[in-house]
Amino acid sequence: MLGLMQDWPLLCHRILEHAAAIHGNQEVVTRSVEGPIVRTTYKQVYERALKVSQALDKDGIKLGDRIATIAWNTTRHLECWYGIMGIGAVCHTVNPRLFPEQIAWIVNHAQDRIVITDLTFVPVLEQVAAKLPSVERFVILTDKAHMPQTSLKNAIAYEDWIGECDGDFKWKTFDENTAAAMCYTSGTTGDPKGVLYSHRSNVIHSLMANSKDALGTSSADAMLPVVPLFHANSWGIAFSAPAMGTKLVMPGPKLDGASVYELLNTENVTCTAGVPTVWLMLLNYMSQNNLKLPHLKFLVCGGSAMPRSMIKAFVDMGVEVRHAWGMTEMSPLGTLGALKPPFSSATGEERLDVLQLQGYPPFGVQMKITDDAGRELPWDGKTFGRLKVSGPAVSKAYYRIDNKILDEDGFFDTGDVATIDEHGYMRITDRSKDVIKSGGEWISSIDLENLAVAHPAVAEAAVIGVHHPKWDERPLLIVQLKQGQNASREDILKFMEGKIAKWWMPDDVAFVDGIPHTATGKILKTALRDQFKSYSFPNAAA
Repeated sequence: MLGLMQDWPLLCHRILEHAAAIHGNQEVVTRSVEGPIVRTTYKQVYERALKVSQALDKDGIKLGDRIATIAWNTTRHLECWYGIMGIGAVCHTVNPRLFPEQIAWIVNHAQDRIVITDLTFVPVLEQVAAKLPSVERFVILTDKAHMPQTSLKNAIAYEDWIGECDGDFKWKTFDENTAAAMCYTSGTTGDPKGVLYSHRSNVIHSLMANSKDALGTSSADAMLPVVPLFHANSWGIAFSAPAMGTKLVMPGPKLDGASVYELLNTENVTCTAGVPTVWLMLLNYMSQNNLKLPHLKFLVCGGSAMPRSMIKAFVDMGVEVRHAWGMTEMSPLGTLGALKPPFSSATGEERLDVLQLQGYPPFGVQMKITDDAGRELPWDGKTFGRLKVSGPAVSKAYYRIDNKILDEDGFFDTGDVATIDEHGYMRITDRSKDVIKSGGEWISSIDLENLAVAHPAVAEAAVIGVHHPKWDERPLLIVQLKQGQNASREDILKFMEGKIAKWWMPDDVAFVDGIPHTATGKILKTALRDQFKSYSFPNAAA
């Protein structure tokens, strides 16, 4: 027997329809690429998104066609998201921080028909446009007054493009499993892989994100998504915020400490989300200028682990800090670090101990840890294992790649190594390819990095495993010092002493001028391993 409920497909554009109808006057604020702050509302975003759909329809875009966006977090970009999805096309967000050749590879693999881009990235696209045979037109997210001279094919200013449409257009209804959006993994090993989200998975993910122990914003909040729309589906904020009628404050291209602080302060932002490098710039700027954040209540950090010292700095300001962990393949939220009983009343160091964990999964994400043979491991908070996940917003395959990525129980191997405790809190200890295997035991490079970064002279730290004649691998700590600061190998090792197991202690410290990063801001361990491939530990004896 089936239930007698309406067949009401879960479609992404219904989120914006709801926002326009119920929260139509709520502000959406943008620091524009051209410079000025631009104010609009959800009702206006909805009306302009319909024009985007109409313009795409006039250009012959059909159900399932891919449309690339290479753009910052702006209202125009948000309009494009919904306009693309509203006609059943696929919104393909491309990371502009990739090399031009990587951008070309991704656009060609996705077979994008139109590329919508900001002024910033026109020169990059001009370098590779001749290598993009599937692209029929470039739309530049600006107006006629700021439209540059460009060699891009059939280029048109966005305002002229949608200005040719009257907005008398109706969004389509189709199966909720229709593809809605696409995002390619960062591809630190091998070619990037396309993750193809459905309307259903995005809507369900937004409901997961809006639970109180996840992102949990309301119509009384103002959210500044520093995390880009092109990073792992914008952590779902482009869907979850409009669904709740939350004021959106879009930072555009300026993500430095001063610019982020200005928006947090002047726009009365209560919630924000981004990666640790952004929060480090913000804290440095605030410290140098003796500033406070009177409105901010809640900060989410993901992308890489948030150092304990950074967590404490925000907690001391009265800001609730929540770690988030996830993946492009998970839409991306996997866990969030809310404090649940028995930790909700914890204070001081005990509170920081829990806040350093990656958190626990919302309903809609299942997790397990296994050994290399696939056997499940206990949730005791100590046993490391391969972290595997399943759920309605987790990938089951990659776009145009014919390979099996799920185990026999339907779980996806995240490539992370983790522990899970009896309360369900998960802690990432490493990527499986980065874990250091010393004498048959595992050492977490992330734990060592977080500890080293707590040293007052250290700006950034990375740990890699280096061959050892007796122990197979031992940890090498690579350190970039803060400008104007000094510290010796002995200073840093002494600082770490007693805070970790003795056999975890790095065997040596190497000082560098800079640590390489991926296009998504993560430490590029492959480059470091290549840089130190000839390194041998002093006095290492078999």
